[in-house]
Amino acid sequence: MGGQMKSFGIQRAGWLIALWLWAGCGGSSHAPETSVSPDADDPRSVEAISLLGRPLFATPPANDRPRQEALLREARERLTRRPDDPDAWVWVGRRLGYLWRMNEAIDVYTHGIERHPNDAALYRHRGHRYITLRQFEKATADLEKASRLMAGLPEMTEQDGLPNERNIPLTTLQFNVWYHLSVAHYAKGDFDKAREAFDRAMQCRGKYDDNLVAVTDWLYMSLRRRGRDAEAELLLTPIRADMDIIENHAYLKRLRMYKREIRPEDIFDVDNASELDLATMGYGVGNWYLCEGDRAKAVHVFEKVVSGGYWPAFGFIAAEADLARMKNR
Repeated sequence: MGGQMKSFGIQRAGWLIALWLWAGCGGSSHAPETSVSPDADDPRSVEAISLLGRPLFATPPANDRPRQEALLREARERLTRRPDDPDAWVWVGRRLGYLWRMNEAIDVYTHGIERHPNDAALYRHRGHRYITLRQFEKATADLEKASRLMAGLPEMTEQDGLPNERNIPLTTLQFNVWYHLSVAHYAKGDFDKAREAFDRAMQCRGKYDDNLVAVTDWLYMSLRRRGRDAEAELLLTPIRADMDIIENHAYLKRLRMYKREIRPEDIFDVDNASELDLATMGYGVGNWYLCEGDRAKAVHVFEKVVSGGYWPAFGFIAAEADLARMKNR
């Protein structure tokens, strides 16, 4: 009798999850509240409102959309079979994120946390998506919770949802928790807390140069924003042009710019840059101008960055946050 009841409970749970995944997930409880009204004829979904008051739409790159939608279907099917596996919840949320459906991703993580309240990865990924939606307080709360839950756990490699050219996963759960917490603090303008968290991320960076250049770049920017220029310069000592970079080429170029080995205009043409270059390269160049005392040029770069379409990118978010703070002063 007990076994039959348990079996029925599992079947019922699976059926409810399936119903929610396939029918109910589109009606997110995290839809942004805003006075901005998009065109009623615009079929795009408003995911968030920027820090500058603009609607942000779920418009991922079209060339990868069919593949990501197929992978999302696979992830949902896996979750219906394995609702007690927290990783199954993580992957549905990640696939939604790659489609820029951030509110649905947060709903998935929230339901996953209800079933698996002590899983650090679910908080880590929900925190990431809160950053994307410009909800920085919620992001820091989730990522700090993840840091407590992962304390004492062995390093856990995170598999890539968008594999690099060598198909090598570069990061761990621990690294990503601290890295994303750092970015959330940075976006809030709390550069001291950002530096502290980037220090922790540096300790978890592992053996890959990609992680070293990513953390060094953000840590350098955090120190420069606090006027700690001498400390920032010391960070650049291990940076070399011949580092083994798999993904983070933009970070290496920016770091070489900070070392004055190359000029900003050699790596970034602000007025002719593609949207992707604006998202990946632009913020660091703009921040460099700001720290060097050229506010007008910094604002010009930041405005170009936020005129692009890659609004989930951290550089886009940071440029938006800086512009919003400038306008409020």
